[in-house]
Amino acid sequence: MAFNPLVDIGVNLTHSRFAADRGDVIARAEAAGVTHMIATGVNAEESAAAAALAEQYPQSLRATAGVHPHYASEWDDTAADKVATLLANPMVRAVGETGLDYYRDFSPRSQQRSAFAAQLALGVSCQQPAFCHQRDAEGDFLSILADYRTALPGAVLHCFTGDVALLERCIEWDLYIGITGWICDERRGAALRDLVRLIPPERLLIETDAPFLLPRDLPKPPSNRRNEPVYLSHILKRIAALRDESLDDLATLTYANSRRLFRLS
Repeated sequence: MAFNPLVDIGVNLTHSRFAADRGDVIARAEAAGVTHMIATGVNAEESAAAAALAEQYPQSLRATAGVHPHYASEWDDTAADKVATLLANPMVRAVGETGLDYYRDFSPRSQQRSAFAAQLALGVSCQQPAFCHQRDAEGDFLSILADYRTALPGAVLHCFTGDVALLERCIEWDLYIGITGWICDERRGAALRDLVRLIPPERLLIETDAPFLLPRDLPKPPSNRRNEPVYLSHILKRIAALRDESLDDLATLTYANSRRLFRLS
């Protein structure tokens, strides 16, 4: 391994695209130096599955528990109780994925806002950091987060694709910033390539968001076009080049940041 251990802070390991070879995916990541992976929960059922998977692989996996804005219409008292119970599980290290997505609008915006606020409140009561999602909803996202940020033990805006104004506000509020393979796309990721230099070292995190967002510039992309945490090192290399930093230094700081936010040993 050419550099220090890595943490993939966002990987959808319970997704159906990993059903046939999930164990192999985890093993490949571990062999490539991805020593920790945070399995993302996107609704109550998948959050329970992510927690169970983390219990199956306690050396390398932890999980989040929450309801993604795409599934905000499912948020009710039953879902809230399930998520709250999961947040008490020591293998679960954040509330989420939660937030707002006005790009897809798979759930009504009013339900997205109420589910987001309720999950941030759970994070405060359970003292769990928030794993946040935002797309085309900057104003409402910041407005809701403002009511909870100082009481949360931490928060990350994962898969950051926003503009400089959003980045500056997130930094002002001490949010961590998750960077994915979006930065490897010379078309969609052009703005992010410039902004990544502005992220303070102590706020930078890296992730694949697998099976989504396969880095577009992989030398040998898989035929199935599926992203995996094994490609996290490729994202690291791209960020290091853009920030003019060494791979070892960038690996060390993102590892330390991940351990701090998710309380990893």
